Amino acid sequence: MTHKKKVLVVAAHPDDEILGCGGTMALHVDKGNDVYVVFMADGVASRGDSKNLLGKINERKQSAIEACAIIGCKHPVFLGFPDNQLDACSILDITQKLESVIDEINPEIVYTHHNKDLNVDHQLTHQAVITACRPQPDNTVSEIYSFETLSSTGWNSPTVENIFIPNVFVDITKMWKNKLLALSCYEGELREYPHARSYEGIEALSIYRGISVGIEYAEGFFLERKIDK
Repeated sequence: MTHKKKVLVVAAHPDDEILGCGGTMALHVDKGNDVYVVFMADGVASRGDSKNLLGKINERKQSAIEACAIIGCKHPVFLGFPDNQLDACSILDITQKLESVIDEINPEIVYTHHNKDLNVDHQLTHQAVITACRPQPDNTVSEIYSFETLSSTGWNSPTVENIFIPNVFVDITKMWKNKLLALSCYEGELREYPHARSYEGIEALSIYRGISVGIEYAEGFFLERKIDK
């Protein structure tokens, strides 16, 4: 009998999870694994439009709930940190709140942002994950992967230190439609082509990652840590 695994996706904002690893999440569910999602911030409050802000935050949360339901995840957790202002928060506070969720779920596999994304919330989410999942003897996490997020991972200064270079590829060909359907929940966050965060841009990246390893559609990840047990 195949061991049922617990998978945790830690995303800065609702839509990052589907952009970065929606197909992989769906594949985990298809294999019978339990997939959990944690959002650090709401993804809306920093945009400068205070009119009906609470309504917009709740709308984005509802989009996340619907997207997770399409993929087959558990009900998402919202930690409620200020949007695009994680750098104004104590990293200790961020990490401790995330640790409490991790301690409750006890995941074996964790996905999160790349540490060199342009967006500051992405950077600090990565730092919090790596800190919360530090390899102590009682830690259940044996695999950590970072994903790329279109319109953030590729927009940083293109130095050797900042470039996202995937070394793990997941075949999401049979889950491609699931990813697109989940993305449709975030229709308001997508842009017209040739913006990176357009349907065409998202598909182009998935095709590129796929043909890099001889398959139709793929998501690429950077392996942060893997412990074989």
